[in-house]
Amino acid sequence: MSRRLFDETHEDFRQSFRAFVRAEIVPHHDRWEEAGRVDKEMFRAAGDQGFLGMAVPEEYGGLGADDFRFHVVIIEELQRANVIGSGMCITLHNDVVLPYLLGATNEEQKRRWLPGFVSGELMGAIAMTEPGAGSDLAAVRTSAVRDGDDYVVNGAKTFITNGLNSDLILTVVRTDPTEPHRGLSLLAVEAGTPGFERGRHLDKIGLRSQDTAELSYSDARVPVANLLGEPGSGFGTLMANLAQERLSLAVSGVAAARVALDWTLDYCREREAFGQPLTGFQNTKFVLAELSTAIDVTQVYVDDLVERHLRGEIDGVDAAKGKWWATELQKRVVDQCLQLHGGYGFMREYPIARAYLDTRIQTIYGGTTEIMKEIIGRTLGAAS
Repeated sequence: MSRRLFDETHEDFRQSFRAFVRAEIVPHHDRWEEAGRVDKEMFRAAGDQGFLGMAVPEEYGGLGADDFRFHVVIIEELQRANVIGSGMCITLHNDVVLPYLLGATNEEQKRRWLPGFVSGELMGAIAMTEPGAGSDLAAVRTSAVRDGDDYVVNGAKTFITNGLNSDLILTVVRTDPTEPHRGLSLLAVEAGTPGFERGRHLDKIGLRSQDTAELSYSDARVPVANLLGEPGSGFGTLMANLAQERLSLAVSGVAAARVALDWTLDYCREREAFGQPLTGFQNTKFVLAELSTAIDVTQVYVDDLVERHLRGEIDGVDAAKGKWWATELQKRVVDQCLQLHGGYGFMREYPIARAYLDTRIQTIYGGTTEIMKEIIGRTLGAAS
């Protein structure tokens, strides 16, 4: 389908990033899937070639290209190559972590951290989820008690993307135990901080090359100078930035659905049954027609959300709608495409099988589909 979202600059960027993926990620993806994490040399190479921190102002070493469409290109190319697990260290760094460092840091913090975020010397992560809290930020229990020039942090986090490889972990902590939301703050915890430990390397069914870990804080002393914003401002900062994270997942969802359909079209044209290609059967035609239409409709919707995001016009409800719709579409498309592959769809040598495993998390992380609907429903008078 024809899209109006990109201009020549974005397409040039696409060709450059596509070459990077082909040279630096694809040859190593299977090995990283087995290892459960990528080599950080790839991440640093992404920085060397200008694919990290594009929005960072030039004075801190970035390109000053505050244009989310570059992020969209990266996501689409990672899905196109079926290496989203290995590339997620880049997308999380750019789409999720970086906005906090751009919008919630003071001048000293920007000069301390942003150059490394651009070069790849610092890989970012954000630690929100706790074993007993899930999607409920008000239930966060990791505490940060001020002691002189430090905060003493105690608690645990789980399901943390880039949890093993990260160098700077933005950690959601409770600085005021009496306030469910206004008691939350954000602390940047640096690798090597005494009392901060990386726990289990979690064994996932999909996205295996994207490292996911448990983190623990046992009397970890974090300088007050690493506090982002004012004490108690964490919840508001998180709410402001979650919209872009969820929009990124919507972009990823429709991109994954489209590439799954492309693989399936190729397979059905080549595979024969009862003396004719699978595309000769009415059921196959109808399924492919439905999926193609649904993907195109969703693509227009998500592209519109991106354009509105560029103008600063989307809010948390808009992002919640895009996130649940596009990721549920992805799950449905990939499932039906695997069905059309028959027994071969169950073989990991076929890309659709790997995509099936990588897809399942999309309707869970970044806020489950149920939570997205709850957010939307509250604005419609569906809950008191």
